[in-house]
Order: sequence, then structure tokens, then C-alpha cells
Amino acid sequence: MRISDFREKYGLTISFILFLVIFSNCSVLSNCSGEEKYERVELIIESAGGPVIVMVEVANTPEQREQGLMHRKELKDGYGMIFVFERDQIMSFWMKNTLIPLSIAYAAQDGRILEIHDMQPGDLTPVRSSRSARYALEVPQGWFDRAGIAPGDRLDVSGF
Repeated sequence: MRISDFREKYGLTISFILFLVIFSNCSVLSNCSGEEKYERVELIIESAGGPVIVMVEVANTPEQREQGLMHRKELKDGYGMIFVFERDQIMSFWMKNTLIPLSIAYAAQDGRILEIHDMQPGDLTPVRSSRSARYALEVPQGWFDRAGIAPGDRLDVSGF
């Protein structure tokens, strides 16, 4: 079979396969969609009532922290996002392009929850930590109360 015959007979199939290979690499490896990909882990919170587990996506790069939970249409109880920073600092979060109401807990380097705040969708008002923190945990609004989590409880941050 000559190359021109092969190209004529199989050209469209090969082009389609190449398209799929390139597309899958784009979406999986280089994330061409603009949405960040996050590692998912089980986070244990030691509360006064005993351990509580929340499944979190880990935002530990500047790009991931900037994207956060923007454009999400839902977030179920027991799920959230933990923002991991390299150093302690006064934190400030807002709800730009965030469609769901959230609660945020600021936690110290040792995982101790310092404070919890509620945040409203689309609100551009900064929600600042009153003290330096290393972590911020966002969950559906009111979940901390429903799960019995309060300031003083401790996130198991040993994996971060």
C-alpha cells in the first residue's frame, strides 16, 4: 500500500486519534481549561465531640489559592477546600465569583482553629483573620456548627 492510499483510507481515523491524544494531554497534564486541579485528601478535625472527617481539596500553590472555590455551583456537607500557606500571616478572603455561601476557619501552624466566619456569595468585602494563621478551611456555610466544630478544635495538618 502506498502512503497516499494509506492516508486516503485511514487519514480521518488517524487525525481523530491524534486529536484525542492531544486533547487528553491538554486537559489532564497542562490543564488547558483554566481550572486548577486539586489533590483530594481526608482531613481529620479533632473536636470536643470526637474526630470529624471532611474531604478536602488542597490549594497549596498561588494559582490554586487564587482559584479556590470560584464558579462552583454546589459543595456538599462534609466537603471543603483547605488553603495551605508557607508562613503564618494575617489572612484575607473574599467571595469574588463564588456562587455558594461558605464558612471559613482560620487555623494556626499547629492546626488549632483560631476563628470561624460566614461568607456570602459574590461579596467582595474582605474577611480577615484577627491573628496570623497558616491554614484556611472553607466548607458549606454552617457546616462547622452542624458538625460540632468550634474555635480551639484542631485540624490534623501533619500531611501538609
